[in-house]
Amino acid sequence: MKIVYLPSAARDIAWFRYYYRSVFPEGSKNARETMKAIQKLLAANPYVGHRSVAHPGVLEFHIRKTPFSLIYRVTETQIEVLRVWDTRQGGWGKG
Repeated sequence: MKIVYLPSAARDIAWFRYYYRSVFPEGSKNARETMKAIQKLLAANPYVGHRSVAHPGVLEFHIRKTPFSLIYRVTETQIEVLRVWDTRQGGWGKG
């Protein structure tokens, strides 16, 4: 299944890249490889994430060994990534 990053994830992706380029460059290679692996996993198993308690129809998938989670929903034709959430910010989608 195709994965699409929605405009709502643009700032998150920019932060993810900045974080691993400037703040924690030692983890950059592993983070990129993990993100690629997760995209393959999601494409093959769209419902692998856990359901959001606060947002019906939305799934959350924690990116292991990082402080980030993918927040997404599954449609008939694609997986829509809503956010690449830095979990250190607390719960997503508030406010």
